[in-house]
Amino acid sequence: MEAKNQTTEFVMVGFATHPELQNLLFMVTFIMYMMSLMGNILISVTVWLDPALHTPMYYFISSLSLVDICYTTVTIPKMLENLLSQDRTISFTGCAAQLYFLLSLGTTECFLLAAMAYDRVLAICNPLRYVVLMNKSLCVQLVAGAWVSGLLLSLGQSSLVFTLPFCGDNRINHFFCDIPPLLTLACGDTAMNEIAVFVAGMLITLIPSLLILGSYIHIISTILKITSAQGRHKAFSTCSSHLIVITLFYGSASAMYLRPRSSYTPESDKFLALLYSVVTPTLNPIIYSLRSKDINRALRRVITSNIFLLKM
Repeated sequence: MEAKNQTTEFVMVGFATHPELQNLLFMVTFIMYMMSLMGNILISVTVWLDPALHTPMYYFISSLSLVDICYTTVTIPKMLENLLSQDRTISFTGCAAQLYFLLSLGTTECFLLAAMAYDRVLAICNPLRYVVLMNKSLCVQLVAGAWVSGLLLSLGQSSLVFTLPFCGDNRINHFFCDIPPLLTLACGDTAMNEIAVFVAGMLITLIPSLLILGSYIHIISTILKITSAQGRHKAFSTCSSHLIVITLFYGSASAMYLRPRSSYTPESDKFLALLYSVVTPTLNPIIYSLRSKDINRALRRVITSNIFLLKM
């Protein structure tokens, strides 16, 4: 226990090794963070205000936007502060909280994407019974289940990391508290904790991944049975945005966490982390607004009505 208490704070190295890039990184990251916040808030508000979007699919999209708002807010403001400040410290408790919320929000997004895939299965494979099957009660249960799963499952992973003793170097070679750089700072034998964290992480990502894969196998087999090209195109277009978001989310996360250990370098990890913590949440609202005519129309209605109210 004494060893655990020797480290009371950590120092975020971040991009300090690239002083020539810090101003550029600050500007680019700040702009993308603002775009992400505005885009996701706009989608959430539009879904909430426009009755035409009060359907399960858009309820899931607005929930995903809320996750993205929270996810970026957990990491980006601290990163921006560190890019401008010489004091890059974060308390032990603050680091534990940041890791916990990152893991819980990431897990929540995994299960939300799986719930959205199930929604698309019902819409495409059972269109006549869709309204009955995907009712408001089930919709709420799926979203609540995703959030509860994220909050509870991440407790185990966070505990496995922060029950380790930290008694030596306290410099985290990253711009936020993440599992791989934290494990390198732990004292003593961390082999069992690393295995447990890896297994837990695999299970958390594998379960929703298999649900998504199974859903799309069913969707594709149903689409291929549609005789008209127009019908196939219409069916596929209803899930194309979801497919793009899944590819972005799992592609960037896999590039970060599922690479061979020999290819890990702190610098490449930081730039890959920027991809899934800043770029992906910024692109999600753009993808949904560009690919969805309903959201485009609803956005125009909301903006037009607000301009009319302001003129009054």
